[in-house]
Amino acid sequence: MPHRSSTSPSGDVVACLVFHDRADALNAVFFLWERRLSGDYLFTPVVDAGISEDTNERLKILFRLHVEKLLECESVKKLEIKVEKLRVEISKCNVKKPGSLRVSSQNMDKKKGLSAEMEGIVRRIEEFRSGMNCVIDYLEGREIEELGVLRFGTEGGFNWGRLHSLLLRESRRLEDGLPLYGFRREILQAMHGHQVMVLIGETGSGKSTQLVQFLADSGVAAGGSILCTQPRKIAAISLAKRVGEECRGCYEDNSIACYPTFSSFQLFNSKVIYMTDHCLLQHLMKDKTLSEVSCIIIDEAHERSLNTDLLLALIKDLVIQRHDLKLLVMSATVNASKLSEYFFGCPTFHVSGRSFPVKIEYVPQIPRASDPLASFNPVASFVADVVKMTMKIHDTEDEGAILAFLTSQMEVEWACENFQSSSAIAFPLHGKLSHEEQARVFQNYPGKRKVIFSTNLAETSLTIAGVKFVVDSGMVKESRFEPTSGMSVLRVSQISQSSANQRAGRAGRTGPGKCFRLYSASDYLLMDLYQEPEICKVHLGIAVLRILALGIQNVQEFDFIDAPSAKAIDMAIRNLVQLGAVCRKSDVLELTNDGHCMVKLGIEPRLGKIILESCRQHLRKEGVVLASVMANASSIFCRVGTDNDKLRSDGLKVRFCHQDGDLFTLLSVYREWESVRPDCRNKWCWENSINAKTMRRCRDTVLELQNSLKNELNIIIPSYWLWDPYVVTCQDRVMRKIILSSLEDNIAMYSGYYRLGYQVVSSGEYVQLHPSCSLLMYNQKPNWVVFSELLSISSQYLVCVNAVDFDTLSALSPPLFDISKVESRKLQLRVIKGFGCIALKRFCGKSNNHLLSLLSRIQTNFMDERIGIEVDVNDNEIHLFAPSEDMENIYGVVNDALKYEIKWLSTECLEKCLYRGGRAGASPPIALFGSGAEIKHLELENRYLSVDVTLSNANAPDDKELLAFFENSVSGVCGFHKYAASGHDNDDKEKWGRLTFLTHEAARRALDLSGYDLSGSILQLAAAWPTVGGNKRLASFSAVKAKLIWPRRCGKGYAIARCQRGDAESVVSDCSHLLIGGRFIHCELSTKDVNSVVIRGLDREISEPEILETLQTATKRRILDLFLVRGDAVNSLPIAACEEVILKEIAPFMPEQGPLSDHCHIQVFPPVPKDSFMKAWITFDGKLHLEAAKALQHIQGKVLSGYFSWQKMQCQQVFHTSLSCPAPVYRFIERQLNILLKKIKHQPGVLCKLEQSENGSYRVKICANATKTVAQLRRPLEKLMNGKTINHCSLTPSVLQLLVSRDGIKLMKSLQQELEIYILFDRQNQSIRIFGPENKVALAEQKLIKSLLALHDKNQTDICLRGRTMPHDLMKKVVEKYGPDLHGLKEKFPEAELVLNTRRHSISFRGNKELQLRVEEMILDFARTLSIDGHIKQPEDEADSCPICLCEFENCYQLEGCAHKFCQQCLVDQLESAIRGRDCFPLLCMHEGCGALIWLTDLKSLLPCKKLEDLFRASLTAFVASSGGTYRFCPSPDCPSVYKVAENGAAGDPFVCGACLAETCTKCHLEYHPFVSCEKYKEFKEDPDLSLKEWCQGKDHIKSCPVCGYTIEKVDGCNHVECRCGKHICWVCSESFSSSDDCYKHLRSIHFAIV
Repeated sequence: MPHRSSTSPSGDVVACLVFHDRADALNAVFFLWERRLSGDYLFTPVVDAGISEDTNERLKILFRLHVEKLLECESVKKLEIKVEKLRVEISKCNVKKPGSLRVSSQNMDKKKGLSAEMEGIVRRIEEFRSGMNCVIDYLEGREIEELGVLRFGTEGGFNWGRLHSLLLRESRRLEDGLPLYGFRREILQAMHGHQVMVLIGETGSGKSTQLVQFLADSGVAAGGSILCTQPRKIAAISLAKRVGEECRGCYEDNSIACYPTFSSFQLFNSKVIYMTDHCLLQHLMKDKTLSEVSCIIIDEAHERSLNTDLLLALIKDLVIQRHDLKLLVMSATVNASKLSEYFFGCPTFHVSGRSFPVKIEYVPQIPRASDPLASFNPVASFVADVVKMTMKIHDTEDEGAILAFLTSQMEVEWACENFQSSSAIAFPLHGKLSHEEQARVFQNYPGKRKVIFSTNLAETSLTIAGVKFVVDSGMVKESRFEPTSGMSVLRVSQISQSSANQRAGRAGRTGPGKCFRLYSASDYLLMDLYQEPEICKVHLGIAVLRILALGIQNVQEFDFIDAPSAKAIDMAIRNLVQLGAVCRKSDVLELTNDGHCMVKLGIEPRLGKIILESCRQHLRKEGVVLASVMANASSIFCRVGTDNDKLRSDGLKVRFCHQDGDLFTLLSVYREWESVRPDCRNKWCWENSINAKTMRRCRDTVLELQNSLKNELNIIIPSYWLWDPYVVTCQDRVMRKIILSSLEDNIAMYSGYYRLGYQVVSSGEYVQLHPSCSLLMYNQKPNWVVFSELLSISSQYLVCVNAVDFDTLSALSPPLFDISKVESRKLQLRVIKGFGCIALKRFCGKSNNHLLSLLSRIQTNFMDERIGIEVDVNDNEIHLFAPSEDMENIYGVVNDALKYEIKWLSTECLEKCLYRGGRAGASPPIALFGSGAEIKHLELENRYLSVDVTLSNANAPDDKELLAFFENSVSGVCGFHKYAASGHDNDDKEKWGRLTFLTHEAARRALDLSGYDLSGSILQLAAAWPTVGGNKRLASFSAVKAKLIWPRRCGKGYAIARCQRGDAESVVSDCSHLLIGGRFIHCELSTKDVNSVVIRGLDREISEPEILETLQTATKRRILDLFLVRGDAVNSLPIAACEEVILKEIAPFMPEQGPLSDHCHIQVFPPVPKDSFMKAWITFDGKLHLEAAKALQHIQGKVLSGYFSWQKMQCQQVFHTSLSCPAPVYRFIERQLNILLKKIKHQPGVLCKLEQSENGSYRVKICANATKTVAQLRRPLEKLMNGKTINHCSLTPSVLQLLVSRDGIKLMKSLQQELEIYILFDRQNQSIRIFGPENKVALAEQKLIKSLLALHDKNQTDICLRGRTMPHDLMKKVVEKYGPDLHGLKEKFPEAELVLNTRRHSISFRGNKELQLRVEEMILDFARTLSIDGHIKQPEDEADSCPICLCEFENCYQLEGCAHKFCQQCLVDQLESAIRGRDCFPLLCMHEGCGALIWLTDLKSLLPCKKLEDLFRASLTAFVASSGGTYRFCPSPDCPSVYKVAENGAAGDPFVCGACLAETCTKCHLEYHPFVSCEKYKEFKEDPDLSLKEWCQGKDHIKSCPVCGYTIEKVDGCNHVECRCGKHICWVCSESFSSSDDCYKHLRSIHFAIV
């Protein structure tokens, strides 16, 4: 027992034991070592007086026994057992299957994998034993062989603590099983025998941590320090830390060192030193021999960074000078042969990685059948493919994390948002994430699959456990310097094969995996084998500077591994000369003082220029920070997460944005971050959406630069700032000058046209500012800017942009370019005003087609593609962008085009029928309703005013060319309507539209132009009548088409019938000796086809249908086809004559009105020599389907004039239909559609075709010989392709319009993902259709309507924060006043939802209208406080009050004709007043001094359909009233019909009203009175008996009844006459009697008549 003991809580000594006897102390040491070797603790016992020789001998025995136990330990036994099991498995793979000639490839692969695994284990065991044997030799005092893996110094006795640490490390190496461990002796042997070696070690082999230890343990490079370089600081630091932990106790305390940054005071006095390749380069600049270094290891050579390549080139010379220096080049994947050849043919050693087999699947095309997201993708198509592939893997594959490779932060975040699954979690992984966010990727989530969308960060830098599936997009974003333009460009490009293999290897880290490559195997073979070295892709400024600093005068002759282009080297030299780092003396390049300083600092020359210039201008702190933030500019601001998170980040950024540009903005960020307490900085970064990791990196860079300046240049950087971002001082100008001096090559000028952006002076390219640019936060664009690099993704952008003033630019000496010449290329702006929005829309055309066509012509004529035309429909302005010398001419062209549209709008008329319905066969009268709400023409004679236009080539001519042709040929065109495809059934592709003329005579003259060839298209014109009510969506009829064939070869007397399989013999039996066409036939089996029958003995003039009809009655077997064998072709009539003969046959069945060509069209096709039949198509007007049927029935089987008797006509009427759907819908229904089409194609007599149009939509065409068949086939297709149309009374146009907003798109997107349906919003027809299963469609309809109404109640509007009259910095001032989240505004208006959108310079507002006006007024008041004179100036030409009510505009409306503005309600009141008063026509503009007609387009915009109809009726009444008696309304009450009054002196014609069927005289306006003059008829109307009295005068046989006065007439017979009143009259004396007997009695008694 110890006499006394004590413990210490800190320090190297943990406890102290005091013994009376030294022997007891030595025994205690032995006991403690015994306990330590048994694993109880790791304390090292030490005796003050040293360990005796006896004790050492006892410890030798103790350690020897321990080593022997280790050789037989459990770990070794387990590995040996595993080796035996693997041998058994391998033997099973060699067993051949019965009947098999060789082992299957699958077994071979398995055997190969098992063999490699077994070999690795055997190697590990051997290496372990080798290490243990070295220890035994050492303990027993034997000399260790020269290449022993462990060497021990003999000086100073035994170091038992180090020895035990080595044993522990060897045991760990055995258990860890790193592949490199198994090759230790081979590698050391190779290193011993060669000065230079290339080692290829796959990822996971342990090369970066183990090799330095092998060298240090073995003493192969014992003469000095062992240097291991890494491309990145973090890798050097982490590896040094890892090796230090593994080697704890194995070496002295300072044996493992790390130099992440360069310092001239650093010493090579450690055994192992990890450093960056940049740091070693700096040391080589100082000490070209590296005399204290014995071995250099260049790690990660596969990255081929600029520093790595330079380092290899410099070390190549060094190994020639120093034969004792060892060089080892290590890489995961590299072109070993190239490096070996570069280093004098040195050997190459390959170590396989610790990986499992990975199955590669090539998936070049992702199925797109159900792609509801296709129309919403803001990213490249391959990103959507990656998301779909990951979803498919998740649904179909076993457990395991999925790693998908994309190219950028935006793509990664989009993929995470669009990957939706309840059983998986999607994580982003990119360089801009914080450490905490990146750490989430490495955590486990029980019950959930991890899906990681990553940039190439996960390719080599990180290893994620559990990844079994990799999705490789095959793309990467990389920066490349282009010598031709002198700019660095960041663009998406294809990866190399080595990168593809690296990505695939990520799936085989923990077990067998799969890699899905979204490209083909042939694409893989076309990839570069290895990635291009950085030296061929980057600016060579720093490289050339270092080469020159080494005294190498001719850079072109420098011994590069892969030499960059001569142009790149020349560009770098030119840039160094501009920066003042290099000068030419006697045609020799020399470093200037600045150049030497830049070499000592070891940073990019332009950053060095900033620092040196800042020091000269006494802005040392600012210069160092500026260089630091410029090097890390891309990742300082965080913009990640959801859309709301990004909007929040944008708002937080605004307050930092400086009006001078991005570098000033970043400087502001760092200045404020530095002022925050260190323990609060992470929180501050989180609150301001700043990347804390990047800020720490900037701080580290600042500290490094401060140390370098102090140590290398003796420059002290102060801790205070002179520059203040919130105060404009002279420092701003100085800093702009400093920035310009470092970026002189990257100057750009604003082009004058926002679509072009900025013109890069050096290349002439036009590039936009990046959306994140600070300058965009201000409503102005500086004329001159400098930028750091060019980013090329879907478009090109200037990155890290800063404004430069003209004075600073012009002060450059020597000038880089002619400023005045560059400025002369700037486009000028001219604004055209005074046109209404409808005119501007017509000027633009549908989908801007007219505008684009005009712009293309102007650009071609003026030979300048920069010219631009922008139309602002909201402000009713056109902006012209053109060179100053061409502006006037271009203005004239655009103005002429506008006047052309104005002309059409001013003369536009609407065809209106005076009434609906009417009697059959008669069209109602037509009125042309035009500008001023006037009736321009009244057509009462049932004559047409419109003409339908059909073009033989729908793509030519241009619409305007067509209209101009008719306007020049036939005056009086007053309107046109172009047919639009309905999207459902559009069979008349070539029908252009309809033209309306002011008179019938003009329309008739237009018909004479039918057949005219206009720009390669034949005009086909037909008279047209409007539909009832004047609706412009005209009714159309599908054409009736028929196919007509007749033989051109006479039959040879026999035919071939093709039967179903196995039916031929039955057909022969049933049909032999059958009578066909008066002859008995003979049937026999064909010798060439077992399923065919030869029919002989036929009449040569018989036709196929006659034969087939008879055969079908004779047999029940199905005959699939029948054709006559025919002889030589006979001469046929000319094509034109054929058409004329056929037309003559069908003419009697066509209407007599109009030319025959209006009713039908015949096209005979010229035959080719092998044709047996002539073919023709007959196309009838769809309205004449009954007449067509009769004509076809007549011509069937007929022999036409001029033909032989056997040339009988065969008619087959073809009914067809078509349905269309947009491309996104097709992708959703593709699978179901293909199933339907497959069924349709199997229908007999049906032709079906799926085709894609030029605009991307898909169309199905079906042809059949019966309408019933077509209808049956169309029904399921309609249901699928048309979807369900949502009709709901609450879905008003304003509600539907929400579907094109951001929230509406998100709503549709979420419903599509949730219910697996597709929603299509037709903007033109304002309709919604839903595609999908019926039950889901019904649910989607309910949810969509409910959500849309809720969204409408909270309708979002934008309050704009920029404009011509607004302060340019209004948005920043709003953020400063109310906060980035607008909390100040929200406190004042708690009921409103307010969100700042910095990209649009607006505040998104949700709330009621009154609240919106209050918020807008507050913003406006605040803007006034920022203005110089306290108010915002209105544009000079803008009126502020309505000319009618004299109040401020409310819902302002601008008239199209004169562009005067009114309150919309005031104009409506004016129109309604005209309706009520039925006067005030024509309607005129009420603006003082104007009096212009209000155009028809305004009337249609202001009034609903019913009110417009009322206005037309009022106008018609006024027209009739003001016609001076020329026109009158039908006399029937409330009858709308009008007729023309007969002229003076002319007889009255009958007017038969088509509405009420009343007959009226057009002269006297009474009911029609044939054979009676109007005057007489009027008298008869006044005295109905007047005509009877005139008739009775002078006639003896006519009298009046004495009782009732009725006229009675006696023609012959006795004098008894009976009146209609019932009285019997005596004709002689006119006495009346009540009966005939009394009358006869009177005649006999008084007048002695004999009766």
